[in-house]
Amino acid sequence: MAESKQQFVFSHAEVVEALIKKQNLNEGIWSLYVEFGIAAINAQHPTTGDVVPAAIVPIMKLGLQKAEAVSPIAVDAAVVNPKAK
Repeated sequence: MAESKQQFVFSHAEVVEALIKKQNLNEGIWSLYVEFGIAAINAQHPTTGDVVPAAIVPIMKLGLQKAEAVSPIAVDAAVVNPKAK
């Protein structure tokens, strides 16, 4: 029996394409949108053991936003999800 895959990795463009298809967008250029949060903590340094200030940067939202041109993070919806004829 084959071992099941434990990880799947996607490019930014592949994520945008999947979101375009999920929203059934058929026109416009759409870019990956990521909204980050930030929090501060005191954490133990991994090598010295000293307590040091540190930042936590969680991804709060992930989505699409309109873009002007195709790029490594922007995809043309008409190309990846054309209207059905």
